[in-house]
Amino acid sequence: MPVVDQLAQEYGSDVAFVAVAWKGSEEATASRAAEILPSGSVRWGLDAEEAIFDAYGVPYQPVTVLITHDKIVKASWPGLRDESAIRAEIEDLMATAP
Repeated sequence: MPVVDQLAQEYGSDVAFVAVAWKGSEEATASRAAEILPSGSVRWGLDAEEAIFDAYGVPYQPVTVLITHDKIVKASWPGLRDESAIRAEIEDLMATAP
């Protein structure tokens, strides 16, 4: 997640970065978020009821989902990607913004 944290610092004024966990306690999630997302540029939360995961069809973690301003899934992928691939996806997402 260091790459995502870095990209969030770079693109944070144009794109909202949100990390959602579905297992664990609020305390454990906060601790882990502070560890892997130290800049504070990525918003995070705990989805204990799995409502967010269900809404976007996410069956497991880690999965990245890029969502447009009007809540359309633009892209998603399981696992990790390198910085250049994520950057290209973010640029493509931004190109669809009004």
